[in-house]
Amino acid sequence: MTTLLLSHPDCLEHDTGELHPECADRLKAITHILEHEDFFYLARDEAPEASMEQLLRAHSQAHVDRVLGSIPKAGDYHEFDSDTVASSGSGAAALRAAGAVCAAIDDVMAGGSRNAFCAVRPPGHHAGRDSVEGFCLFSNAAIGALHARAAHGLGRVAVVDFDVHHGNGTQEVLWNEPGTFYASTHQQDAYPYTGAMSETGPGGGCTVVNVPLPAGSGSDDFRTAYSDIILPRLRDFAPELLIISAGFDGHAADPMAHLRLQVADFDWVTRRLLEIAAESCGRRVVSVLEGGYDTRALAACVASHVRVLMDA
Repeated sequence: MTTLLLSHPDCLEHDTGELHPECADRLKAITHILEHEDFFYLARDEAPEASMEQLLRAHSQAHVDRVLGSIPKAGDYHEFDSDTVASSGSGAAALRAAGAVCAAIDDVMAGGSRNAFCAVRPPGHHAGRDSVEGFCLFSNAAIGALHARAAHGLGRVAVVDFDVHHGNGTQEVLWNEPGTFYASTHQQDAYPYTGAMSETGPGGGCTVVNVPLPAGSGSDDFRTAYSDIILPRLRDFAPELLIISAGFDGHAADPMAHLRLQVADFDWVTRRLLEIAAESCGRRVVSVLEGGYDTRALAACVASHVRVLMDA
């Protein structure tokens, strides 16, 4: 078995307008670096569109209708808010992004691949059950987690999010879902201003572990947060499937926040997560792209992350 890369040209057609940080150049940079000979044995497939059934496990019908009904005609834009913009290609891109995670889970659960990386956009971890927010239209990782439980009967599904911003949407969607786990490291006092350590989940619902890091935090703080807090809790949860919300905007070069991480830190955390996956869930891991807005740093981080997945 190998690592599966899921993406689709439709994800390039999500046009957010001039100078928007969440742009198609991000995905172009990733696609280019994954064409290197190091990734010759990476299996590749096109992401399907998510089904309505898959979307409605995480979102209300009103939310889905609002998103898909707001897609403008060619040449126009629709602003959901000051950060979140849609073009004529955004509906198909958002459906492919959510569909990629579900398809990756299906493939990994069937034994077609050991693990998978979904190189898709728009990102998803700020989208709530009824909210479009922070560049995100549908909650891709949460849709995947609920699909894994419903379609594959899994009792314990974990999402670990190392994006520099707290995945408030993922947390909200999973909050009341038994058998789910959500953990996040993120910059403290940064958008969306959620993710306090006191947010631990309700009894009988999602197990929530938040570790906010002060602005300026670097490798030591990041690795300690995982070694001392998140990884022990994840190991105790013993997931049957691990989903990674892989945001690389904690890199020191990224313009969107103020952590000081390096490529080696994303390599390290990926390895630690895969060690737990090997212990508890037969190495079944699906990773989905979230943030990362310096294209050179993003490409380098993704390349390192995918190499670790391929070596698992």
